[in-house]
Amino acid sequence: MFDIDSLNPQQRAAVQTTEGPVLILAGAGTGKTRVITCRIAQLMARGVAPENILGVTFTNKAAREMMERVREMMPPAVAKSKGPDGKPRRPILCTFHSLCVRLLRQHIHKLGYKAEFVIYDEGEQVGVVRKILSQFSGLQGVDAREILSSLSRMKNAAWKDGVFEEEDPVKTRILARYEKSLRACNAVDFDDLILLVLRLFREHPESLEQCRERFRYIMVDEYQDTNAAQFSLVHHLAGAHRNLCVVGDDDQSIYGWRGAEIGNLLNLEDHFPEVKVVKLEQNYRSTSVILEAANAVIERNARRRPKKLWSANGRGGLISLYTFQDDAEEARVVVEEIEFNRMAGKAAWRDHAILFRTNAQSRPLETALRKSGVRYHLVGGQSFFDRREIRDFLAYLKMLLNPHDDNSLLRIANVPPRGLSETTMEKLLGLSQERQASVYSVMRHTDIGEHFSARAVESMREFVNFVERARAHVSGGAGDCATSAKPGSLEDWALGFLDEVGYWAEIRKMEKTAEAGENRIRNIRDLAAGLKGDSGGPGAAKSLEEFLSDVVLDGERETEKETAQDAVTLITMHSCKGLEFPHVFVVGVEDGLLPHTNSKVSGNLDEERRLFYVAMTRAMKTLSISHCGGRMKYGSITPCHPSPFLQELPETLLQDGSERSKKPVSAGQGKSLFDSIRNSIG
Repeated sequence: MFDIDSLNPQQRAAVQTTEGPVLILAGAGTGKTRVITCRIAQLMARGVAPENILGVTFTNKAAREMMERVREMMPPAVAKSKGPDGKPRRPILCTFHSLCVRLLRQHIHKLGYKAEFVIYDEGEQVGVVRKILSQFSGLQGVDAREILSSLSRMKNAAWKDGVFEEEDPVKTRILARYEKSLRACNAVDFDDLILLVLRLFREHPESLEQCRERFRYIMVDEYQDTNAAQFSLVHHLAGAHRNLCVVGDDDQSIYGWRGAEIGNLLNLEDHFPEVKVVKLEQNYRSTSVILEAANAVIERNARRRPKKLWSANGRGGLISLYTFQDDAEEARVVVEEIEFNRMAGKAAWRDHAILFRTNAQSRPLETALRKSGVRYHLVGGQSFFDRREIRDFLAYLKMLLNPHDDNSLLRIANVPPRGLSETTMEKLLGLSQERQASVYSVMRHTDIGEHFSARAVESMREFVNFVERARAHVSGGAGDCATSAKPGSLEDWALGFLDEVGYWAEIRKMEKTAEAGENRIRNIRDLAAGLKGDSGGPGAAKSLEEFLSDVVLDGERETEKETAQDAVTLITMHSCKGLEFPHVFVVGVEDGLLPHTNSKVSGNLDEERRLFYVAMTRAMKTLSISHCGGRMKYGSITPCHPSPFLQELPETLLQDGSERSKKPVSAGQGKSLFDSIRNSIG
């Protein structure tokens, strides 16, 4: 159980207000996760059934952290109780997408899909778009990822009435073919997960009523990051009982470029006039100097809910402001400062983070870190799930779950080689598009011999037989793949299956060294261990459906493993929200980078200022900010000017970072320091 007296007065008010709509304005570092978990524990202590509580957030990491804390706080009697299915009774704490997967697994048949639908990740979606573009004359060289982004915007803009409107008729045709391609494979993408649930609620009100009856108390974290579809989903679910608690901070709304609507938080009273607003302003992360500077910057935004962070952590040191000649000098000095902290202050590498506006800024920093032998972790590098062997393994599992998934089947049909050449597969794909059927259906059709050589037909028949045998083994002989096996056996079967088809041998043959091949095999084994389930014990085996859904929805675990080691973190400002570090370097605070040129053109300076605010409030003990006179671009130095946001920092809170002595800026020094910035800005 939790101790209510350990909360500050504002936190206590947020926890104890359990009925009706509540808005918890949680500033950076104010302990919102603790408040959310304590509030869930309070609900259960007051007799609310765990299964009637829904908590929604944006990352699986946050959901897992909340669940771990909630388990520790559950009343003993509730913790020991079990539901009708024999499983422990627990609240549902998950992401928006995970919630929608749960709902669709139960109800998607009402929309004409099969329950064992597959979820296409970004790479698979791009693959579908590329195939479609190849069918349009003059579009073969178009960037498939840009088209996919356009399709996503079109779908999300049209979810209310189901009509796709786009000035470009070609994009409308591409979208129609894209939707058909996914539907033919019984596949959905990330946008569909939410949009199909909204369609379900619109077309089948009884499903909505079931969900409302189940989720009587709803909490939504990071509410300022919700888009229009997520907003509608939440309001559908909470529309009857109105026990909705949203937690967020408009000052940290930095994802407008991907559809987040800050108005969802700012205008909540328009939908819930009776909402109670509780402000969390005591910051437990940073020093007073850092918070005073951050407050001074964010107060320049007119459209916000007023709040002012404060801290009892002490005043702390002044913020170091650096002016560098170029980005090479910036990188060198930042690395020197990190090493100085490590040697003199005994601060580990992991205590340091370097924040930048764009990924391109990481190159000189990585060069300087490597030259000095400093271990670092670049957030946003190649994902574990983008590795070839992982994609192959997942494609095999997806194909066995759903052989009509063209993307997965085409990836592994000839891996290892089994007589199905690229020419054969391209011809099969063409026939499947003509007949509006899956490639697998074409392979099985009785007239296949009319279109291919006898050798190719024999290879296809052997492949179809191979798929059917494998599916029969996994399903235990059921006619359609039941996607589960005896407890504890699915992992062993999956690994044995890869050995049987010759995939291990294929990996070893393709790699130049035995060590490289074994590393790839080890990666697959590490992932396959997830088939055991969370506990890994007897009876905890996951079905293929659960396993593949978890993999697609959760690409964060590898990042967590890598950041656990002692290494400096290199990360963009957009990726750093929710994190904290004792020592933070915000580099490249220059006009054109922060605020970014694109944001200046679109008139979105408020969001850029919020981004600077988020970056500053990641710092716990020390904060360093730098700008350069020039940056290397296309082989030559391009002149740079300081960001206008630097003028918004109070001079009394700054010191000249170039002075190793770290003496406070005197009146004269401060004037010259800011005069140089103002002169550079013009």
